[in-house]
Amino acid sequence: MCRNITALRGLEPAATPEEINAAALQYVRKVGGLSSISDTNRAAVDAAVADIAAATTRLLEALPERRVPPKTIPPLRRPEVRARMHAHD
Repeated sequence: MCRNITALRGLEPAATPEEINAAALQYVRKVGGLSSISDTNRAAVDAAVADIAAATTRLLEALPERRVPPKTIPPLRRPEVRARMHAHD
């Protein structure tokens, strides 16, 4: 199943659309109880991810700046995760 959703507010530089979509996908997978996405549920998952990513973007834009940055580095910013992603390209 998916890991905990990463805090995106207060990142420097600001959260990227890629990071927001990854968090939205984690949320959808967790709520939907999906360990993988099949062709059967792909359309529903994609639509939900788009909706949640849009809502997350609006939320991050509306919240005031954070005084203290998040304690952990989001996965998509970690060098070892980036290397794994590029190895699959």
